[in-house]
Amino acid sequence: MRSLTRRHVLILAGSAGLSALLVACGGQTTPTPAPQPSPTPPAAQLPTPTAAAVTSPATPPTPTVVTSKPAKTLRIGFAISKSGPYAAGAGITIYPNYILWTKDVNEAGGIKLSDGMYAIELIEYDDQSSPEEAIKAIQRLVNQDKVDLLLPPWGTAMNLAVAPVFHQLGYPQLGVANLSDKSPDLAKQWPGYFSFLGTSSQYSEAIADLLGDLAAQGKIGKKVALIHVDDEFGLELSAAARKKLKDTGFELVYDQGYPLGTTDFQPILTDIKSRQPDAFVACSYPADTLALPQAAMVLDFNPAVFLTAVGTAFPIYLGQFGQNAEGVMGLGGIDPKHSELMDYYKRHKEVTGQEPDRWASPVCYASLQVLRQALERVGKIDRPALTKEIATGSFQTIIGTVKLEGNVYYGNRLLGQWQNGEFLAVWPKDKAPVQPIVPKPGWKK
Repeated sequence: MRSLTRRHVLILAGSAGLSALLVACGGQTTPTPAPQPSPTPPAAQLPTPTAAAVTSPATPPTPTVVTSKPAKTLRIGFAISKSGPYAAGAGITIYPNYILWTKDVNEAGGIKLSDGMYAIELIEYDDQSSPEEAIKAIQRLVNQDKVDLLLPPWGTAMNLAVAPVFHQLGYPQLGVANLSDKSPDLAKQWPGYFSFLGTSSQYSEAIADLLGDLAAQGKIGKKVALIHVDDEFGLELSAAARKKLKDTGFELVYDQGYPLGTTDFQPILTDIKSRQPDAFVACSYPADTLALPQAAMVLDFNPAVFLTAVGTAFPIYLGQFGQNAEGVMGLGGIDPKHSELMDYYKRHKEVTGQEPDRWASPVCYASLQVLRQALERVGKIDRPALTKEIATGSFQTIIGTVKLEGNVYYGNRLLGQWQNGEFLAVWPKDKAPVQPIVPKPGWKK
């Protein structure tokens, strides 16, 4: 393993990790460089790091530490993708929420345990989008850095890879970006494994139910084109969608996977367009989600329903496509009438300097609120007791009351659509502030 750059202690001033976050969103393929030791400037003035210096392979990496300065600290560690193909998703959905939550907790005086107030100290490593590196980093956090708690990485594949290590070391894993139908069974095998985003089947069945509802209204026909990225996430999501679509009478006119890292989707969409589907569904990752509309515009492929998965709810989607985002559907969605949620969006932007996504970002922050409340109820660092409280308790969060069922939270908004510059929830119906716009408006050139 190539060791990472030596990092220094930073004093949390609300957005201490923003420089690294900006690198993460760019999906670099080298470890995130360390800033030089200096007082942390305001968020808008944070510098972008220069190229990293690599230490000797024999020298273990020193983590970034982000903290305030009370008498007592709670050391929380994590490995996150700040380089490699998962960096964009991690840098939008997970990393900034770790920074925001730490700032919010520390500015409120810390976490109240039975022997006093504790401020949070974050210790992080770049897992380089590699399960092997993530496992090594987690072992190092526990055995060398002696962290009290661990936070999870981004992505289904990464979370599944590190889950046995969390369990072996006795740390609860409050997964957010770990969408999988395996979660209920894994929770039985590993009691500390949690999923706050739900299961693949939830979202796949929601897609089929939404399309079925639109077909019943006569807004679309029964022909669907389905593609998926060839990794754990894409395979699971597409498998559940395929079954439900067939069970509800839809014809799959196209059903194929594509390799992770695919950038040219014109050949795939050319074939799909010739089959004239009423709905196009892509079980995609952020880079794919951003590339697919570009190819569709070139080919003038504009089905009545255009639905992509991870990344559709990202603010960069609207920034990149502007008016052409209108009518595109994807996973997630929000209700702007939810005042506490909108307050979170405002605070996130003020602290991190970037917009959160409209799907898993608030769920990530809510999972951290659950962690804090569970810690304060237990009153000490007792990981088995903490795991039990998270599994059985009820918690008040920015997304409402959260109570897990078999270590899984099933109460999220599942599908959304870009309408008038916001990604609004359209399914399930009882959580949707608006009706879906179908057919989708044509691409503007």
